[in-house]
Amino acid sequence: MSTLTFPTSSQTPLYPYLPSNPPSPSPLPHITLTYATSLDSSLSLSPGLQTHLSGPLSKAMTHYLRSKHSAILIGVGTAIADNPGLNCRLENVGLREQPRPIVVDPNRRWRFEGEERVLRNWREGRGKGLVVISKKGGEERDLVLEGNGGEVWEVEGGEEGKIAWEEIFRCCKGRGVDSVMVEGGGMVVNELLRRENLWMVGSLIVTIAPTYLGRGGVVVSPEGRIDEQGRPVAALRLGDVRWLPMGEDVVLCGKPQIIEQAL
Repeated sequence: MSTLTFPTSSQTPLYPYLPSNPPSPSPLPHITLTYATSLDSSLSLSPGLQTHLSGPLSKAMTHYLRSKHSAILIGVGTAIADNPGLNCRLENVGLREQPRPIVVDPNRRWRFEGEERVLRNWREGRGKGLVVISKKGGEERDLVLEGNGGEVWEVEGGEEGKIAWEEIFRCCKGRGVDSVMVEGGGMVVNELLRRENLWMVGSLIVTIAPTYLGRGGVVVSPEGRIDEQGRPVAALRLGDVRWLPMGEDVVLCGKPQIIEQAL
């Protein structure tokens, strides 16, 4: 695929939302939650269907953000549906600056054949080796994954076969990953917007495309909340907000703020 360019003038407004350099001494990496959405808050037309929303400039922005993080993280559902490359295609970005691709796959659903784009990128020197995060006591070694530069990081499983996000991010930090760009999909984004997980998110960068996908899509929407009188209130609000035009799209940057008055 061709390389991309992202103008310096568009990079500067993003600086306050990027990981610190040098990295913070926190036991968790810096987490940037980023995704593209329609005007009706949908990520895709239907579950498992790859849907392109970002225009050329906001797509280049996504690759710029990847170059500023130690790792990119997605869920296994998105990995299977989209077969993503999970690398940075900006010009003049070498292998050293590439982010580490990470797929959260607690029950090892993804069966590798060797021709997945992320594995090919490693073989061709255009990306780093894939990491699969799964719960401990899982399946035997995956020789196809290991033969293509990949490895499995095991973490303690939680309820219903899931892995707690704090455990996932602590594992990443312990392996030298200082910043993680979380790109989706819908289940991952919605889980990280839950109150018990939101404190780990350092910044949100959301691309909003000028389109409605219609009902039936994969929607991003945090769980509703109520106050002490039982009245519905906003689930969360962003602070330090900037709206950045990106071609026909607009990009919302902000930092999560939990609304304390709700239960």
